[in-house]
Amino acid sequence: MKCLKTFFRLLLGAFMTYAGVSHLTFNRQEFIAQVPIWLQFSPEFTDFVVLGSGVVEIIPGLGMLLLWKHKSVVGAGLALFYVVIFPGNLNQYFNHIDAFGLNTDTLRLVRLFFQPVLVFLALWSSDGWLKWKEWWGLCRSYFSK
Repeated sequence: MKCLKTFFRLLLGAFMTYAGVSHLTFNRQEFIAQVPIWLQFSPEFTDFVVLGSGVVEIIPGLGMLLLWKHKSVVGAGLALFYVVIFPGNLNQYFNHIDAFGLNTDTLRLVRLFFQPVLVFLALWSSDGWLKWKEWWGLCRSYFSK
């Protein structure tokens, strides 16, 4: 089981690093389609969101590959990132935006169901769910004062 977790952690790390680099270079236009319409204040700001999210993707990507001792923090952060970017996938589905070969509503809908799989893999492969549990306890104790 440990080898399988390591495999998926490294796979997610490589995928995120690749995706982040592609935000900054050859897939920039495709990622612009992912920026929710309500966040597109200007073309410059939309491009900033794409570039910024690319950098943010590279960080946990490299973290999953290199920061073995902090894998649970990195994995928990990556899972949270997957949750935060979900509105971009919803935007693509509800506004019928073609990108990344997702040129039908059916394909875009299937992608929506893949996002929870990524959240699960990030938490499971890194034991990040333990960190989420710890953070949840801290939030509960803070807000119950």
